[in-house]
Amino acid sequence: GYGGKIIAKDLRDRIKKDGKGRPYVDAFLLSHPDEDHCRGLERHFHLGPIADYPDDAKEYKDKKIVIREMWSSPIVFRRASKSHTLCRDAEAFDKEARRRVALNLEKKFVVDDGDRIQVMGEDVDGKTDDLEPICRKVNTTFNTICGRSSSYFSAYLLGPIEAQDEEDKEELLAKNQSSIIINFTLAADSKTPDGAKFLSGGDAEVYIWREQWSRHKHEVAVLQYDLLQAPHHCSWHSLSEDSWSEKKRKAKVDADARSALSQVRSGGFIVASSKPIKDDDKDPPCIRAKEEYEDILKGVGGTFYCTAEYPKEASVEPLEFTVGKNGLTPPAKTDSGAKAASVITAARTPMPHG
Repeated sequence: GYGGKIIAKDLRDRIKKDGKGRPYVDAFLLSHPDEDHCRGLERHFHLGPIADYPDDAKEYKDKKIVIREMWSSPIVFRRASKSHTLCRDAEAFDKEARRRVALNLEKKFVVDDGDRIQVMGEDVDGKTDDLEPICRKVNTTFNTICGRSSSYFSAYLLGPIEAQDEEDKEELLAKNQSSIIINFTLAADSKTPDGAKFLSGGDAEVYIWREQWSRHKHEVAVLQYDLLQAPHHCSWHSLSEDSWSEKKRKAKVDADARSALSQVRSGGFIVASSKPIKDDDKDPPCIRAKEEYEDILKGVGGTFYCTAEYPKEASVEPLEFTVGKNGLTPPAKTDSGAKAASVITAARTPMPHG
């Protein structure tokens, strides 16, 4: 639970059931394997061959959720394991990803739901060279999800930044919370393919965002968004090299990292998926980062949200945005119940969205 809410229940209430009554998601993206991003995986999600699904006789609320397709990055796991021991759920995710990759190789990439995987970014030493049909390269766009292509969805893969030859650069990537970074474009309907753009960057910190600006400052469209999930739970370290607790108001913003994170379109939103943000020494979330994001939004008439403060800190509800013909719409202030776990499309698409 979080803030008195049982998140697993919120998720089950919103996702679809398959023909056998099993809850499922079409895709499960793990941006990086920190415990706060994958805790509860084994408890709530089925891992292993779909033939071994154990919960058909259980009540729906107790059934494990089927992951039809995993989105994982071996190089992110590699970097994370250098700096800390992976938690049990992260190890379980990694084991399942390896099972699916091996099966895809064995079956020449013709597999069913429950065995699908897309690998985000190339691994070191050519380890992903033979995975071309399922490996998505950095700085490219793909529009496949759960084994199908769609004109209602596309994703531009910005990170993880590929393996670096120089050891110090590779170390910086590991220290800066190397994560899968994707800019999603979601259609409202067949006539509105650019309904909304959603930029998600895991826990990526300042060095990585500075590098993103260096690479893309002449093609800012790949960084533009209508909705940004504030990196690292609204951490100051995604915007600055300086320590907030040590330097307080003397801490300086990194101009390039800020530029990468400020490509918001008119009326856009930034959401901190974090604990309530207080004016204190804590980071994350950090009050100074919130102030910077609010300043970014000021120029476009945008709005900042914190998930642990919506609609109010004492009674938290899921925060839902709807993609429509007129762009991205936040929940109405009077709407206390959300109908989706995250960004949803208003129009029905040819594929099921878990």
